Amino acid sequence: MQLPPDRNYLETRHWRVTGWLLAAVWLFFLNIPLLAALHQPEPWRRVVGAATLVAFGVLYVFVFQWARGRRLERRGIPVGRAWAAVALLLGLGLAGIPGTGGDWLTTLVFVAAAAVFLLPTRQSLVVVALAALTPPVTAALVPGWEAEGTVVFAVLLASFAMFGVTRLTQRNSELQAAQQEIRRLAVAEERARTARDLHDILGHSLTVVAVKAELAGRLLELDPARAATEIADVERLARQALADVRGTVGAYRGISLAGELAGARSALAAAGIAAELPDAAPELPAERDELFGWTVREGVTNVVRHSGARRCVIRVEPGLVEVRDDGRGPAAAAPAGPGGHGLVGLRERARRLDATVTVGRRPDGPGFLLRVALPADR
Repeated sequence: MQLPPDRNYLETRHWRVTGWLLAAVWLFFLNIPLLAALHQPEPWRRVVGAATLVAFGVLYVFVFQWARGRRLERRGIPVGRAWAAVALLLGLGLAGIPGTGGDWLTTLVFVAAAAVFLLPTRQSLVVVALAALTPPVTAALVPGWEAEGTVVFAVLLASFAMFGVTRLTQRNSELQAAQQEIRRLAVAEERARTARDLHDILGHSLTVVAVKAELAGRLLELDPARAATEIADVERLARQALADVRGTVGAYRGISLAGELAGARSALAAAGIAAELPDAAPELPAERDELFGWTVREGVTNVVRHSGARRCVIRVEPGLVEVRDDGRGPAAAAPAGPGGHGLVGLRERARRLDATVTVGRRPDGPGFLLRVALPADR
């Protein structure tokens, strides 16, 4: 099955292709020095003026797109390269003076905008201030050049606009990084949930398989017919475990309290543990029935695998399920802490229903206790 392309990727690719228009559209304002260059009486002045302006425009678009790409990829702009780009733009503007005359001051608008986009804030403010002061200073020093008030206003306006573009690009980059992190965490959480479910399913099934296989080995010479029955159960359980794994990979397998009580009766009998279970599972809401089913599975798995118990009691009420035994094995001494993978998964499921999970020593005697209780208002 072909998955739909990632929307963020398509948007990023789109703006990488057309983003240069954000810079190129403003080159329209170079028409004033370009017209001045084309109306020069001497051909060499026309060539110098036009060539430097074309090179200036191409370099400005290239620098803008390069810096924008680095910001979107959350890579810093080297300060040395940034200053080199600003200096090169200024140099091309100055080189066009023979062809553009005093109209070269228009290029300062683009130099100031590039400085804001490329340089750190304080350094860019210095460039903007110098660009804004240059027109009145040159008008006072160079005969024939007029004080271009519109250029000063354009420098300040373009710098302010570019500051907004810079912040917008930065925020878009941060948003894309946050979305990628959210997707990565969602995938990791889904993998962890799948791993916990597989652990719960296989841990229970393989524990029962091991117990029945051990029992069949002991009965092989004493009671071959009973041993054959146990081997048949081993085969059935192995096939069921394989089906459960397939169901979990495709979609989480439905767990029911009634099914887990039946499985618990078989597992405890195979382990030689006396069982006291409800004759039938009560009618419960779907989410609660599934939670209680997982609780019975986890508790019985621990009883069979670890406890060394002789008796196990499973109590089910509308708002509570409890598994306890009289064993003295590792499970009976388990602290009421995070527990293994099975208990981690059980606590996560219980949290969705605001249920409380109690695990550890029985308060009324030796043995292991696992209890899941729902709030009274549920």
